[in-house]
Amino acid sequence: MIALTLAEIARVVGGRLHATDGSPVVTGTIEFDTRKITEGGLFLALPGERVDGHDFAAQAVASGAAGVLAGREVDAPAVIAPPVRTRHANAYVLAGDANGEGAAVLEALAKLARHVTDRLADLTVIGITGSAGKTSTKDLIAQVLRPVGDVVAPPESFNNELGHPWTALRSTEDTRFLVLELSARGVGHIANLCEVAPPRFGAVLNVGTAHLSEFGSREGIAQGKGELVEALPSADEGGVAILNADDPLVAGMASRTKAKVVLVGESPKADVRAVDVELDEQARASFTLETASGDARVALGLSGPHQVGNALVAAAIALELGATPAEVADRLGAARRVSAHRMVITDRPDGVTVIDDAYNANPDSVRAALKALATISRATTPARRSWAVLGPMAELGDDAVREHDEIGRLVVRLDIGKLVVVGDAARAMHQGAHLEGSWGEESVLVPDADAAVELLLGEVRPGDVVLVKASNAYRLWRIAEALLEAGTK
Repeated sequence: MIALTLAEIARVVGGRLHATDGSPVVTGTIEFDTRKITEGGLFLALPGERVDGHDFAAQAVASGAAGVLAGREVDAPAVIAPPVRTRHANAYVLAGDANGEGAAVLEALAKLARHVTDRLADLTVIGITGSAGKTSTKDLIAQVLRPVGDVVAPPESFNNELGHPWTALRSTEDTRFLVLELSARGVGHIANLCEVAPPRFGAVLNVGTAHLSEFGSREGIAQGKGELVEALPSADEGGVAILNADDPLVAGMASRTKAKVVLVGESPKADVRAVDVELDEQARASFTLETASGDARVALGLSGPHQVGNALVAAAIALELGATPAEVADRLGAARRVSAHRMVITDRPDGVTVIDDAYNANPDSVRAALKALATISRATTPARRSWAVLGPMAELGDDAVREHDEIGRLVVRLDIGKLVVVGDAARAMHQGAHLEGSWGEESVLVPDADAAVELLLGEVRPGDVVLVKASNAYRLWRIAEALLEAGTK
């Protein structure tokens, strides 16, 4: 973060100083974990489900923090955030924040992030939203832009009211590009995040069925996602909206923005287009990148046909910033997976391939992963036996049973050899597979990850391909890790 005194931070957030004259200067990073405090940093005192950060204020300062941003008085130099008067109806709520002190700190953090990003005149903010693919696309954009300037991007999916400003405050005078994911649980959330760090570029990847329980319909999701392009500056002011031409609900957002619109996809309507797409034995795509300034052949190092669309978004942004198609192709080809548990493909010594895509799951991302599994298993002759180990998909509301059922049916239609459904919350997958035509033990329902591991260790044989995927809360990557560990014995 740019250097600011505690007194300056108090003025920016509308807070008051406590146990300090305000002269200490924050020169390090902003952290909410005392173990990650850097010299001259700022500690965020946030309540949690088990512990309250306010109780660790003195420890943070002893570890090198210049001060604390808190919701109440603490035993350390601090800026006390003002209480929150009004909040968005679906606002992010910290566990354990019964008194609203965490909400006050988060609102102060947002004000501080806006102040810092406004001060950085050479900073270009790039926002990405969509029902699936945000993190993979964020990682691609960061790698494509890094050769021409310092890039700040969030680790993993740090994209809510805490992660968004926390990431923005990583920016310094040397940062040229700030790449941010924007998530939402309701209408108005993305608009609020855009106020924290106003984007110049905004990319909408897709409108799927993630968060149906909060939005109520895909049209409601589209309304919320489109807030990103509404927040962009006009084309005359440099605003650029990158929209997926292959998704009608996304392409229709063109009428909602004053920014320049760039359509990407495989559709003939796309301004930045992929043609002649081919997949190799690990479902890595190659394609011809067609643009108004020329064409280039791209060979991705990332697995999954869905990566083509993600790569086109990164390409469109790089092209708008002055890169040539050949430069974009080279950078995309050099890009590698950054975030953990996302299409991590590992071959065991005995020939078993484990695909760890267990960081998160919604109907769209599960479909993409299953198609990648089918591609990989059929890349050889004879085809390899395929396993889909799937857990629950969260936040689907009243559509949960139907969406899980459809995934089970898709497994059968893709001719995946074995389906292992983990947890009763995903039972409808198992039932859907049977109703679609699965028989015998092609589909198995197990109670938990341990049971899945026991089954797989007993039945997986050399040459099999195993996909593991579920919503993040279920931590099914433990299954992938157990399979890989077993392969070393």
